[in-house]
Amino acid sequence: MLYALLCYHNEDVVCSWSKEQDAAVMQKLAVVQDKLKKQGRLGPVARLLPTTAATTLRKENPPLIVDGPFAETKEQLLGFYLIDCKNLEEALEAAQELGEANPGGSYEIRPVGLFDSGGGLT
Repeated sequence: MLYALLCYHNEDVVCSWSKEQDAAVMQKLAVVQDKLKKQGRLGPVARLLPTTAATTLRKENPPLIVDGPFAETKEQLLGFYLIDCKNLEEALEAAQELGEANPGGSYEIRPVGLFDSGGGLT
C-alpha cells in the first residue's frame, strides 16, 4: 500500500536555517531516501516553497483566489514523500527515520487511496 508522509514544521524555523544547516539536514534526509530507493519503496518526494509563494482557491460561487495559504497554523506543510509500505507499522518506521534526520515538526502518515503518476513530470 502507498502511504503519503506529509512533512510539517514551523516554517519560520526552517527558513531561518543557514545554507549550511539546510544542506546538512538535506544530506541526512538523503541517506534515508537512498535506503528507501534501494528497497524499491520510494516514490515521488517534493519540498514545497514557503507559504508566502502559495495561492489558495476557495471553492465558492464565484471562486475566490487568495494570496498565501488559507489555514493559520503553527506548523506548515513543507513537503511530502510517497512510500510503498506493507502496513502502517512499516510507514511509521520510515517516518521515524526521516524524523531522526530532520528533528522538530511532525509527519502525518496517511494511506493513499488513488495514485496516478501523471506520466509527464520528472
